Amino acid sequence: MIMTSTGFAAIIGIALTLALPGAATAQGTAPAAERAPAAAAKISLDALKGVWVRPDGGYTIAIRSVAADGRLEAMYFNPGQLPFSRAQAALDGSTLRASFELQAGGYAGSTYDLTYDAETDRLKGVYYQAVAKQKFDVYFVRKRQ
Repeated sequence: MIMTSTGFAAIIGIALTLALPGAATAQGTAPAAERAPAAAAKISLDALKGVWVRPDGGYTIAIRSVAADGRLEAMYFNPGQLPFSRAQAALDGSTLRASFELQAGGYAGSTYDLTYDAETDRLKGVYYQAVAKQKFDVYFVRKRQ
């Protein structure tokens, strides 16, 4: 078989396109790096719904619902039930954040500022104990029914 330089260049071009990591395929599929933001955008505020337990003491946040504006219908248990004075969620790019404030039962002004980690299905962040004026790194795991 005799190959012209044009035919050889075309074969090399196709081979390079298929061999380069992240290169688009002939069917027009976008490289993985270009698809990642779309996958991250699928995180929804609804991912927060459920019962979350802090393993270091059994403290619990129960999130019943999430409004379109990010307001959370949530309750705190330690072990008795305490209402949150503020419970709010927001998407910051592809990061899902939740913040809570307590004003009852000796917790006046105490807050949780948490971020949802989809990989581990955990809420991670900082608990500020206002009465003691101390901050603690904490995390919550989803309670399985």
